[in-house]
Amino acid sequence: MTAVVVGALLSGSALTATATPRPAPRETRAGLDPALVQGRGATVPFVEQEAENAYTNGERIGPGREAYTLPAEASGRTAVRLTERGQYVEFTLTRPANALTLRYSIPDTADGGGLRAPLDVTVNGKRKQTMTLTSEYAWLYGMYPFSNDPAVDPIPGWWKPEPDPVTKPFRPNHFYDEQRLLLGKTYRAGDRVRFEIPRNTPASWYVLDVADFELVAAAKRAPARSLDIRLFGADPTGRRDAAPAIDRAVAAARKIGWSVFIPAGTFQVNRHIVVDKVTIQGAGNWWSIIKGSVVPLASPLPDKSVHTAPGFYGKYAADGGSTRVHLADFAIESDVRERIDTDQVNGVGGAIGGGSSIRGLYLHHTKVGIWLDGPMDGLLIRDNIIVDQIADGMNLHLGVSGVRATNNFVRNSGDDGLAMWSEENAAGLVNHNNVYDHNTVQTPVLANNIAIYGGRDNAVTDNLVADPIREGSTLHAGSRFTSTPFEGKLTFARNTTVRGAPRDLNWDLGLGAIWLYALQSDMQGQIEITDSSFLDSTYNAFLFVVDWPVKDEYSLTNVSVKNIKVDGTGTNVVNARVGGAATFENVDARNVGAPFINNCGTFHFDGPSEFEVRLLQGNDGGWANGAWCEDRPQVVPPPAPSPWK
Repeated sequence: MTAVVVGALLSGSALTATATPRPAPRETRAGLDPALVQGRGATVPFVEQEAENAYTNGERIGPGREAYTLPAEASGRTAVRLTERGQYVEFTLTRPANALTLRYSIPDTADGGGLRAPLDVTVNGKRKQTMTLTSEYAWLYGMYPFSNDPAVDPIPGWWKPEPDPVTKPFRPNHFYDEQRLLLGKTYRAGDRVRFEIPRNTPASWYVLDVADFELVAAAKRAPARSLDIRLFGADPTGRRDAAPAIDRAVAAARKIGWSVFIPAGTFQVNRHIVVDKVTIQGAGNWWSIIKGSVVPLASPLPDKSVHTAPGFYGKYAADGGSTRVHLADFAIESDVRERIDTDQVNGVGGAIGGGSSIRGLYLHHTKVGIWLDGPMDGLLIRDNIIVDQIADGMNLHLGVSGVRATNNFVRNSGDDGLAMWSEENAAGLVNHNNVYDHNTVQTPVLANNIAIYGGRDNAVTDNLVADPIREGSTLHAGSRFTSTPFEGKLTFARNTTVRGAPRDLNWDLGLGAIWLYALQSDMQGQIEITDSSFLDSTYNAFLFVVDWPVKDEYSLTNVSVKNIKVDGTGTNVVNARVGGAATFENVDARNVGAPFINNCGTFHFDGPSEFEVRLLQGNDGGWANGAWCEDRPQVVPPPAPSPWK
């Protein structure tokens, strides 16, 4: 990769490469003071510290929000680059910890296959361990569905905003990965954890983004009335295939009504474990590791899969689905390095309902962490960590109902972080009565943090969503992807968005922290957006939009916005590019970069707008300036969010 390209990827302001005075340690959530996002998102077992707030003799990169650059994909849009032996980032613990997770990036190889490089870890200058970082699961190129080849060309005939010839590598993205490390003992608040470049590394640079520090509990013992998979021949060293032994344990447990226990160890699994009416419990997701590879199939399956990989799957709905499945407290470490949409290489899949639960899993390097195909009803998904996926973090697809996904942490998904996709189907199935609540979703590389595509009576509540990169934003509802119409009420309540509303590269238009998109049908169902905070939006707080080819066909109506705090927008509070109407009540806004209402209606840009902004009581700020229409207003970066007095 040329120095010019690397320079562009690392673009952003820089500190001189000498150690600054030692800063006080700072915990953050989504790159902010935790007080600014209190009560929102997942309660997680770790604390986050940003590398740019730590003690370092490296170089700060960012802030930057332009796609295809390393700062844009970093948590908080800022990170630290190390380039020479002896350069380091040193964190001071704020709480006791015996484990950490490091989010980082290192260069790709010239052929796109990925690089491995050492990074030394010391605590208080002692007990050195060496992590082996890798770029094998990062660095994608080109257009959807992306490639591992840095020399890939644009897809012929597909519109793109870049001039010809394009710069190679074309659209590099998905730069970051993360890795966990047990420290071997518990350290106290005030102890110092240093990450330092060693001698003899093949990596020309390291970018460190964020470190999560955690006090991991001891491995759990087998519960009463459980069958240990080792009794059926499972190898805890990971050298031999454990899948047949797990199958035998599952069959035996179902027969006698007991559960299955996965003890501490690494167990090799390279295919699906099919589950129905069974509980599978691990010793904790730091201890019980299901690890495997993506395996080519001899011939494509009926669903067009050409690979399989480790995963726990309910029976498909066509085969009756699965009920009373409980998966808990283990990790799945897969090996997915490219996106093939027909492949069933997800962490958890199939149809799992009927009083089932998925709890306390760590899902890493799968295609999608949890992808469920209905019809199915009745599932609790909670306390899971889903990171570094090649596609979605979670997707509820095709007639899924009665699902509550709560207290999950999703970071670095390659598509929507959390999605509900109510796809049209001959049976008339509709996603309904599902809830995404108290989840944290950060840095989706493509698409949205949380997205709802059609359905009836679904809710998105109490979530913390931050740092979308391109072709999506923090919260989204869209009549797209052949979804069923929106019916009943869709609720967005008590959510906090952070640094949302990026520029859409295809439209060259700023999105909203929340955006509603009438692409394939009218959006007539009731949509309520209430009691939420939109912080530091790159462009707009709200975008209501229709696509140009159907601008006079579809409208957006029955939208109510109430009790909202908008702290910082690069452009407008409301940008309307569609016909219809919305009401606004008690919407307070400050640090707004352009007139509050940019109302261009159905893109006619002159005359009365086809969209009615109905201002009710209690809207504070600059709402009184009246309607205005500007195609692409100038961006004025807002100041950092602060407490609302």
